[in-house]
Amino acid sequence: MIRRPRRLRGSLIALIAVVALTLTGCTGFATSGPVNAGLAAGDAAPPDFSFVPLKPQDGASPEDIVRGFLDAGNGPENNWAIAQLFLAPSFRDKWKPGAGVTVDDRSNRQYGKVVDGRMTVTVSSTATVDQHGGYTPSEGGSTPLSFSLAKVGGQWRITDAPNGVVLGADQFASVFRPYSLMYFDPSWRYLVPDVRWFATANAATRIAQELIDGKQSSWLGDSVVSAFPENISLDLPSVPISSGVAQVELRGPVLALETTTLDRMQTQLVRSLQIPGITDVSMSSSGTPLSAQPVSTASTRTDARALVDTEKGFGFLSSTGAIEPVPGISAGMTKLSPDSVELSADYSAAAVRTTDGAVVRVPARGDSKLVDVRPGLIAPTIDPYGYIWSVPGSAPKALRAYGPQGGYTETGGGWAGVSSVSSMAISRDGTRLAALVTLSGRPRVIVAGVVRNAAGVPQSIGTALELAMLPGAGIDLTWLDDATLGVVSDAGDEVSAMEQPVGGPGTTTTAPDGATTIAGGAIVRLRVGSELYAQRGSNWEQAGTGVRVLATQQGMPQ
Repeated sequence: MIRRPRRLRGSLIALIAVVALTLTGCTGFATSGPVNAGLAAGDAAPPDFSFVPLKPQDGASPEDIVRGFLDAGNGPENNWAIAQLFLAPSFRDKWKPGAGVTVDDRSNRQYGKVVDGRMTVTVSSTATVDQHGGYTPSEGGSTPLSFSLAKVGGQWRITDAPNGVVLGADQFASVFRPYSLMYFDPSWRYLVPDVRWFATANAATRIAQELIDGKQSSWLGDSVVSAFPENISLDLPSVPISSGVAQVELRGPVLALETTTLDRMQTQLVRSLQIPGITDVSMSSSGTPLSAQPVSTASTRTDARALVDTEKGFGFLSSTGAIEPVPGISAGMTKLSPDSVELSADYSAAAVRTTDGAVVRVPARGDSKLVDVRPGLIAPTIDPYGYIWSVPGSAPKALRAYGPQGGYTETGGGWAGVSSVSSMAISRDGTRLAALVTLSGRPRVIVAGVVRNAAGVPQSIGTALELAMLPGAGIDLTWLDDATLGVVSDAGDEVSAMEQPVGGPGTTTTAPDGATTIAGGAIVRLRVGSELYAQRGSNWEQAGTGVRVLATQQGMPQ
């Protein structure tokens, strides 16, 4: 099944406004159109101010108390201490502000009348964030929030309220930020981001809690692993920071762990705690520092140059218009008529769809091999293990992963409810498959974890997570970085380019008319007919002509 946005009812769950924030960007779209380098999740500079909510005033009416309580959601310091002043003392220990956040348009809140000490406030949600920081968009709709009030010492106070806090969209970006919890892929080669949203006031503690005591997001499932054993937990309720070093005290049989495990744990912590004010991480157990060093991991960087097919040949396009061939691959392309190309990270093979609709493997050594000839195939994608993923656009459940030595695995079960697919892309670490699909008659962006056996052979894709609804038909998508997708869609009167984080709100801008292909990397590029465009400054600028194919890169040799 597909995890879809839903209208929230009952107890207050965390909701998040659609705020244009880059989550883990090497690249990103600015709202005015340009693509610029962005800050990694958690690296976003903190605001130079913090909200100071007003405390309850003597003689305030029940509505004033509820309004003040909701407004105090922008003050997370000391576990939302000011918001708790609006609560009756007997209810303060029962209310759980960490259960979530509701972000809405504050001007649209509807306050009902107080009847028998009860009051309902109706808000329009835009997204949800659960108690673990997981983000889910919402398709809108009204959510009623019920409050009970009584007089305490002659002053109205709240005696019952939904768990969580409420924030306006204009406040949210100053109170909450996206942070990437880093897990390993099952081969322990790559680090994989799992984006969460936490209040900046206690981000280090929340990151450590979720990384050590929690689990990866459910949709990721078995596609990622953690070095932290289940019998190891965070010992202290907070993560103090001393001279830029985050002090992480652990409980459990830590001293019995192997050096490799400790080093991987240190790696996850160091890469997850990439927030201002933290320069290093120190693990300890019972006050004894643990000796651990971060391990090296595979990079997912790509060549900054555009990879194209032109009349001059296939290869990297230089600033002078010359083509630098890819050894072995470029020669193989001369025997084909490619329509789409994706190059593997080690440049050992390329996944190609030809103009007659067939999917072909082009190796750096040896002859090209026909992979898939089913009708209606969309552009294929290739993973770090050399598997080529291919599917007919009208038959999503017929998704297959073809091995480098032949044979294939049927892997489309996680796309339940999907009626068609127009584009797909495997993440450069091989752990996630993103796609543009039609679901319930609407174009959407989804992503699912890739489950493999010990040899790296794909076994299935997990339950898909819906990331966004598109303004028009999905045309193409690519991974801009490890946690952000680039999407092209066509609403008929306008072509849009969208930056869609995996675990956050997206940003949509206008793209040149006729754009059909998007490729990510240090510079985001589009192909429009035979012309190549790159987004620089505030505009899409022409960066080349005579381009027959704009290819996608899955990395570069290391």
